[in-house]
Amino acid sequence: METQCTPTQLEFHSLGRREIIGKFDGGTITSDAGGLLLRETEKRTGIISGFAKCFEDLRNPDLIEHTVAELIAQRIYGLALGYEDLNDHDDLRRDPVLAVLAEKEDPEGSQRKRPRDRGKAGAGKSTLNRLELTPADSSAAELRYKKIIMQPETIDRLLVDVFLQAHAGAPEQIVLDVDATDDPLHGNQEGRFFHGYYKNYCYLPLYIFCGEFVLCARLRPSNIDASEGTVEELERIVGQIRQVWPEVKIVVRGDSGFCRDSIMTWCEAHEVDFVFGLAKNERLKAIIAEELKQAQALYEAAKLAARVFKDFRYETRDSWTRQRRVVAKAEHLDKGANPRFVVTSIGMEQLEAQALYEQLYCGRGDMENRIKEQQLWLFADRTSAGKMRANQLRLYFSSVAYMLMQALRRLGLQGTQMAAAQCNTIRLKLLKVGAQVRVTVRKIWISLAGGYPNTELFYQVLRNLQAATPF
Repeated sequence: METQCTPTQLEFHSLGRREIIGKFDGGTITSDAGGLLLRETEKRTGIISGFAKCFEDLRNPDLIEHTVAELIAQRIYGLALGYEDLNDHDDLRRDPVLAVLAEKEDPEGSQRKRPRDRGKAGAGKSTLNRLELTPADSSAAELRYKKIIMQPETIDRLLVDVFLQAHAGAPEQIVLDVDATDDPLHGNQEGRFFHGYYKNYCYLPLYIFCGEFVLCARLRPSNIDASEGTVEELERIVGQIRQVWPEVKIVVRGDSGFCRDSIMTWCEAHEVDFVFGLAKNERLKAIIAEELKQAQALYEAAKLAARVFKDFRYETRDSWTRQRRVVAKAEHLDKGANPRFVVTSIGMEQLEAQALYEQLYCGRGDMENRIKEQQLWLFADRTSAGKMRANQLRLYFSSVAYMLMQALRRLGLQGTQMAAAQCNTIRLKLLKVGAQVRVTVRKIWISLAGGYPNTELFYQVLRNLQAATPF
């Protein structure tokens, strides 16, 4: 019987007369040396340390080797560096750079208590998994084994606090974007339902962003209206913002899924403006029939897309409690008429129809890019745990990793060619850097790859971070 064993060397096609031989004998080498830039970002923002304070640790400190802060940091940096699974950490725990990021004083793990753990400074998957098994309160029966308790209300406040602290002063106006998206599920997770629009089993998380800042990431089952819970989240977020910025003007923006009388009534009662998409119907199309004809005539004359805008007051027959301003876009394209409507509390004297639609309402498209960034590149859709509470924590992890990457972009990449780069590009060009690591008594030497192509950019980002004022 033929035995299969691991070869001691790797043989590749030769180059001319030279053989090409590879071996895994390079010593302590990391592929994530750029993660040190994330650590510099954390030192100036305190995002991860603030997140770690949102957990109550009831373990006996004399019996643990990994503090909550170290576990949280290892998990967040892992996501930012592209490692979505807990299983990845069984190998990553050997990486001294990840240990440095997690603030391990013994980055080589040479002082671990058990011989089998020596050389592995970080926590393995089983230890990290305890964070996700956090009980809801300290009186829970499972507290005997799961002694780290997540405090969701504190985490929710942290997301808004980071946004507030990132500004030197109160802006004149802010826009809060609300949106829901699908998070497909492939198991029997708690809260799993089939969604007719998305045509799969999924969660329906609610996001609220202000520019690039995530203020809310709430995991929800999908057997609900897309707008459910929006009023409660807005009440919490707006209240927290106004405690610090009492005079700031706030506009809430969303698509037609959030055009609900309860949300608009709440905004009107709390001096918050709104602009929401309004689903078209026959009554609305009849109101702009003349404008649709004008747009068609303009299109036929120039063979170019044509738009005509109209302002009017409108009230539904039974779902709205009052008349509201509606802006209509009567558009004609190659495929025919394309009418669109938005409803708003902003007066005609404040913003005319075309600017309100094209500049204010259409600006919400950038939020969709932020959601995609978090779901595709920071694994917000990695909700495969059995319990919804554990999956909510995974969504929090992803959101905090996004906040850290966003802070790196805002503070470190300003003034560079990558100032608007998405997380995957930042990871590829800045974080995935090979380096040799040597640990001595007084220093940790990180010898970055000499062939790294973005050396000048790396220097510039580090200079920017070192010049940034800590929060």
